[in-house]
Amino acid sequence: MPASHPPTLYLTFDDGPIPEETPFVLDTLARFNAQATFFCVGDNVRRHPSVARQIVEQGHRLANHTFYHISGWSHSNAHYLQDVAECQALLDELQPQARPLLRPPYGRITLPLARALEASHQVVMWDVLTYDYDRGFAAEKCLRHAIQNTRSGSITVFHDSLKASRNMRYVLPRYLAHFAEQGYQFATL
Repeated sequence: MPASHPPTLYLTFDDGPIPEETPFVLDTLARFNAQATFFCVGDNVRRHPSVARQIVEQGHRLANHTFYHISGWSHSNAHYLQDVAECQALLDELQPQARPLLRPPYGRITLPLARALEASHQVVMWDVLTYDYDRGFAAEKCLRHAIQNTRSGSITVFHDSLKASRNMRYVLPRYLAHFAEQGYQFATL
């Protein structure tokens, strides 16, 4: 009989790194022996390189979220690709990768852009959005929604940003505790 593998979740964090929120995320992940992928805004990496280094030092993965968090729907292909390249240059200095990951801000990318990026990046979306950034969602509702929609193999999006702080700080430890109790492991992409 083949060995069974524990169910796995892929936690991702968008918009950081920032000193106000990312260290809380890292401490919380460490408490649950959880690994995650951080889709970083290049300008935040530039302004907070020590926080980005802390992500790498703790065994997590850095990934691209463009340099200025721009939408693929409202910029020219050339401008968008340049923004991705600027972010990737910073990330490669901290953590060179065989095939970099990219998450388009807002999930907005055109088909021509996706095709142009195929050779250099793997575009990664998600199947569970926590809505931690939405101040109209109560933290308890964010948690309930995230838990109800998560399955083994899910890619879950949190945000290590000021906007998401209230909900993320409530939801993340409870989400991790819930799935850790069920035997899940948390891995990088």
